[in-house]
Amino acid sequence: MSPPNSSALDSKSLPDGKPILCYVTDRSSLPVTPQNDWIELLLEKIEAAAAAGVDWIQLREKDLSGKLSSSLAREALRRVSQQASHARGATRVLVNDRLDVALAEQAGGVHLGENSLPIQEAKRLLLASPAAKTPPPCFLVGVSCHSLEAAQSAAIAGADYLFFGPVFATPSKAAYGAPQGLERLAEVCTSVSIPILAIGGITPENAPSCFSAGASGIAAIRLFQDSADPASIVRAFRQQSF
Repeated sequence: MSPPNSSALDSKSLPDGKPILCYVTDRSSLPVTPQNDWIELLLEKIEAAAAAGVDWIQLREKDLSGKLSSSLAREALRRVSQQASHARGATRVLVNDRLDVALAEQAGGVHLGENSLPIQEAKRLLLASPAAKTPPPCFLVGVSCHSLEAAQSAAIAGADYLFFGPVFATPSKAAYGAPQGLERLAEVCTSVSIPILAIGGITPENAPSCFSAGASGIAAIRLFQDSADPASIVRAFRQQSF
């Protein structure tokens, strides 16, 4: 495991030079009816994203109890592991906020909000936890940032990667204020040495501009969750040159 003051990610992108693609879950936007089960529907989306070849899946179901979070993470990891590994390796599953769940279920990392557990404390608990004696390879600790100052502080504190946004307008990030824009994204990317994933209103059309601004990847909810064919979206990204 990387020490707290270094990143578990070796470069600004994955080894083949292509951007990191991250599906962020949001069951509240799924078409749940009395006839279907939101857990099963969400797991089907997770399974489809893994089969399509996304690099990371962040389980972002903040309101779940610890028991339900663990159950969801366990089943998501099981289903993801059943998918054939794509050329870039098996899909990494990240758990939002719950470091305890991420460690107990042997997930690939934990993703923290700006107001979540401080990164340094998460790293301390990670090293002190009995579950950390046999952590998954390159367990990642990432954080969402909405300002240049927050991004710089997170990088100094030992974050392995950052989500920055919202870059573009999107309903799911309206609470974080006006879109940051590409100029601010570029400023953040040049100010830190760890990977930055752009988030907020990402589409196949505007994603290339995020990569041109220096982002190592993109994170999105609707781009993957609402797609009837996420594999075609992943293929389109893989076929492009950035």
